[in-house]
Amino acid sequence: MSTINPMGKDIIKVETEFCGRTLSLEVGRVGFRSTASVIARYGDTVVLGTAMVSQNRIHGMDYFPLSIDYEEKFYAAGKISGSRFIKREGRPSDDAVLIGRLIDRPIRPLWPKGYRNEVQGIATVLSMDPAFRPDMIAMIAMSAAFTLTGAPFDGPVAGVRLGLVDGKVTAFATPEQLNDGDLDLVVAGTADGIMMVEAGASEVPEAQVIEALAFAQEAIQPAIALQKELAEKVGVTPMEYEVVLPDEGIQQTVAEYLEKELGENLRKPYPERNDLVATLRKETMAHFEEELGDEWDAVKHEYDEAFTMAVHKDVRKGIVEHQTRPDGRKLTEIRPLSSEVGFLPRAHGSSLFTRGVTQAMNITTLAPLSYSQLVDTMERNTERRYMHHYNAPGWTVGEVRRLGSPGRREIGHGYLAERALSAVLPSENDFPYAIRTVTEIMSQNGSTSMAATCSSTLSLMDAGVPLKAPVSGIAMGLMIDGDTPYIMSDIADAEDFAGDMDFKTAGTSKGITALQMDMKVHGLPVEVLAKALEQGREGRAEILEHMLTTIAEPNKELSPYAPRVETITINPDKIREVIGKGGEVIQKITAETGAEIDIHDDGTVLIASPDGASIKAAIQWIESIVAEPEVGKIYENVPVVSVLDFGAFVQIMPGKDGLVHVSEMSEERVNKPSDVVKEGDKVTVKLVAIDDRGRLQLSMKAAVRELEGK
Repeated sequence: MSTINPMGKDIIKVETEFCGRTLSLEVGRVGFRSTASVIARYGDTVVLGTAMVSQNRIHGMDYFPLSIDYEEKFYAAGKISGSRFIKREGRPSDDAVLIGRLIDRPIRPLWPKGYRNEVQGIATVLSMDPAFRPDMIAMIAMSAAFTLTGAPFDGPVAGVRLGLVDGKVTAFATPEQLNDGDLDLVVAGTADGIMMVEAGASEVPEAQVIEALAFAQEAIQPAIALQKELAEKVGVTPMEYEVVLPDEGIQQTVAEYLEKELGENLRKPYPERNDLVATLRKETMAHFEEELGDEWDAVKHEYDEAFTMAVHKDVRKGIVEHQTRPDGRKLTEIRPLSSEVGFLPRAHGSSLFTRGVTQAMNITTLAPLSYSQLVDTMERNTERRYMHHYNAPGWTVGEVRRLGSPGRREIGHGYLAERALSAVLPSENDFPYAIRTVTEIMSQNGSTSMAATCSSTLSLMDAGVPLKAPVSGIAMGLMIDGDTPYIMSDIADAEDFAGDMDFKTAGTSKGITALQMDMKVHGLPVEVLAKALEQGREGRAEILEHMLTTIAEPNKELSPYAPRVETITINPDKIREVIGKGGEVIQKITAETGAEIDIHDDGTVLIASPDGASIKAAIQWIESIVAEPEVGKIYENVPVVSVLDFGAFVQIMPGKDGLVHVSEMSEERVNKPSDVVKEGDKVTVKLVAIDDRGRLQLSMKAAVRELEGK
């Protein structure tokens, strides 16, 4: 492999041992026009991380214009999309959106406040080793590329995905081990602390999660050191840049004006506090507009931002100095709770969960397993039986906002709540349904994803889904003052905006089922996260106690509008007979009974209908097709299909005819079979034998003898 690229420059490559394999980072082979491009290799996985950083600041923008995307390529897995109509990669799958968010979350806080240069990062998977998921290698490639740009990125970062294999924390576990194990945990951080956590788990105790966090923080260090080594070899030139910071004079002026208006005056329950802040903002802006006159239009945005900063500082001051929160709560106090179930009459299950001003409605819909979602991505080709969708239109935060397709936030929040419930769903054998829950956020004031989790639990229980255990969720917040952490349970918007951490934890009384943690400071030690987890466990228990007063256990009966699903098993060799040529048999059964029928390759047959009689009719029809003749069994009211000189042939089941010899038609002597039966008659016979050629020997007189004997 050449060490000189087509531009005549050296190709620089560094490598190290990372969690049992060689990790290499390479610069200079591709991407000559990008600000920085890095190829990361780990096993057979190859990811290209490209970074573009604008040299100029975008004026008039009040947020950091950073975008990070994760690109799945089917060729990376040696696949062509299974869609009949679309073979080219199109819009990102939900998996790709979620991984893009996963990479973004530890990277975004490491840029300076007020940085307004446009920054784009794209992680493209070029080759995928099926032995592990490629997302963490993509994160490392992306971090390395940003590090090489010379932009003010305070990284590098690295991440690792952990599982429990035979009870032991294992990095880069296989997808099968992650699916079968009790923990699927992603941890990302810097050399100094943890920046991001995300997990799905099967009621894993907090102590085991803390152990895994400590393992991860140590495990990522070689990947961080390798990025620093690469930066040294490349010789990165720092970019010149400007940051947009609030005018200190304006900040001071606004703070002095508000000095007597903040503090206790605003420490009121929501939504009263929100109304007071909105009124105070309006009065403050009016005051300075009158004071500044013609100068106002040029600086009003800065005064508005200064007001926001003053309110945030007041929130922090109350928590740090008095351990009192913006709405007057103590640090461990949860907002008022209320909930109800079953208020939508035609829904299979419904709930309304309210925590303070945050409110989530959830609706459960059940369907046969054939309604499961087909998932066709670079990594997976499977079915998704449980789906949770999350919607939060603009009016839920008091804004006029155009409706559109779900964004990254909606997809992420929906997936977190889905993950929280997945561990407690019944198996397909115990509950053969596809399950869709939809959370319609009614009002937002912090922690809507955890409200979605709680409302999903209530709705599923209302629908009669036999959950293994109920799940509750809570969002934890953090204020850091020097070395002292102040951890808050059930954070609202004001604490989220002013705080340093958003840590969402969901689980049952036994343990954790989902985690998501994002930092706004540059990393936290494991000890602080351990304290947050323990406080979160206590908060979850309090919320769960309330939920169980609304519905203590799943309903025993399904909604009358939900389909009933029954399962039978047939010989797989008989599947063709049930389906029929061109599907004519199964279509006829469906049309005449009204039941939906789903046949699996192993012979499992699912029959679904809201009407029990419809299901019974379909089952009887299918059983009549696949049934095997039983010696000694009596078949009543079965048709005579032909009459011959020596006897009559009778059809005891579809496709199964047997001979009643003239000597077996009656106890009396019969001269001609036609004296006793004719074609089309219904008779009762007993199967007395099956000869070595599979021929059925039937007897009418044996059937009469046995029935009269009864």
